[in-house]
Amino acid sequence: MSKTIPVRLSEDESPGFVEGVIASGGHVNAVGHNMYVICDEGEQDAVLKELNRICEKYTDRDSIRREIANYLLSISR
Repeated sequence: MSKTIPVRLSEDESPGFVEGVIASGGHVNAVGHNMYVICDEGEQDAVLKELNRICEKYTDRDSIRREIANYLLSISR
């Protein structure tokens, strides 16, 4: 099994990540200005495969964690 090499994301990729999670049926919400959460435990099984695909595409999100949280706040999530 090949290992995915994390790629550092840029700030302008925050909306694409958020929109991908939402389109998969997942929920993503900001927790303040520095953190965000994806799904709650009850919904995760239904969208897990698609969320895994999105998370593989956007591997190193930690570098843009604040930008993701602030984008979520800007769209009232």
